[in-house]
Amino acid sequence: MTMAEYDLTKTIIPYLDRHLAFPLLAHLTETALFPEDQVRAAQYELAKGTNMVDYSVILFEQLYTGEDIPEELASKRENAVSTNERLQQEAQAVLDVIENPDVAQALRQDKMQNLQYLKDHYNLTLEQITALYHFGQFQYSYGNYSGAADYLYHFRVLSTDNDLNLSANWGKLASDILTGKWDVALEELNTLRDIIDSRSPSASLTTPAETAALSQLQARTWLLHWSLFVYFNHDQGRTLLLETFLSPAYLNTIQTSCPWVLRYLSTAAVLSRKTSAAGGTTSSRVRHSLKEIVRVVQTEEYQFSDPITNFLKELYLEFDFEAAQRELTTAVEVVENDFFLSEFKDDFLDNARYLISEAYCRIHHKIDIADLSERLNLSRDEGEKWIVNLISETRMGADAKIDLEKNIIEINRPPLPVYQSVIEKTRGLAFRTQAIGAAMEKQTPQPEVQPTVVEGAR
Repeated sequence: MTMAEYDLTKTIIPYLDRHLAFPLLAHLTETALFPEDQVRAAQYELAKGTNMVDYSVILFEQLYTGEDIPEELASKRENAVSTNERLQQEAQAVLDVIENPDVAQALRQDKMQNLQYLKDHYNLTLEQITALYHFGQFQYSYGNYSGAADYLYHFRVLSTDNDLNLSANWGKLASDILTGKWDVALEELNTLRDIIDSRSPSASLTTPAETAALSQLQARTWLLHWSLFVYFNHDQGRTLLLETFLSPAYLNTIQTSCPWVLRYLSTAAVLSRKTSAAGGTTSSRVRHSLKEIVRVVQTEEYQFSDPITNFLKELYLEFDFEAAQRELTTAVEVVENDFFLSEFKDDFLDNARYLISEAYCRIHHKIDIADLSERLNLSRDEGEKWIVNLISETRMGADAKIDLEKNIIEINRPPLPVYQSVIEKTRGLAFRTQAIGAAMEKQTPQPEVQPTVVEGAR
């Protein structure tokens, strides 16, 4: 397959707001995976659905050099200007009141009490406060994301309309993402997740149980996609991604409605592995994430697989180090071309090599450095330096010694109590037996089996 066939942009965009899709399309112009005119056309179609008229004009001129600007864009600019002025006047009247220091001190946690206070003292009604929402929404529509975040924040402080508040939460999260405020965006993401998870899918007077459950599943699906922006930009994002995505509700969502998110779950596990092995302060779920993810990758292979998930499969299910290395080579290219992952190419490769070394050392007590370097796709000198650094940085340093004269690594694990020794040897035998069995199966011709269709799998 070509890199374009591994690209997930077309798959992910339907689960994003159109403004969040712009960065993904801009990235495609840099990777050159698709013809530039096709990407520009997609950008133009997206921009036409917003109030970013000037941006739409620029894209039109790039696509249709020498042609007249469509009249609809000119009239849209005039409407946008007049609408902006009207909404600004309505919203400013509310802001002038709530930004008054005396009012700010008088406001309490009880929203109904605040609304009554504003009505009694300043004659402000809920309908007037809703003007903040409409103006914030309009600011967002023409690309003023910082302004949109401010207006939507003030609206949420006062509003008692649950539906509009939920919409404002999504808008505030998108605005913080697009302005690159990752700490604030993480707070908004957690708030939105709590709201979605707290809405019980049980039947109510107005909503059947099936409809409520489907609505919650759709909201979680959207949240998973939006969260990728935060988790792959925040300093602690990869660890937080594992915590969220491996929780039962969201892992079930991935398996049910968006199995392609396994690419990002698998990548986060690889990126976090070296830190976890070095004894970082991570939860049990993160430390054991690879085991769980490999199980899911195996289960969902009929729905989604790519070189990143295949790397984990070959390494931990097939025990085929040569195949794992081949998949890793392609996986690094996939990471490099993926919008969310491209900044982690070097870290991904480094951590993947650690995983290969770790798995290889679990099977062997004496390891030829030249052979391991070859499996890691490194020269002998590079391999020696990399292995020395790996042993000094991780827990392997307590068990491993390097004999540079013989050019081997000796794994000398400390003596264990008798009962613990029996347990560890049994584990080792089981692991080796599984590895040998996998190798034998690869050498034995297998009869052709028709694929099984799992009913209701989606």
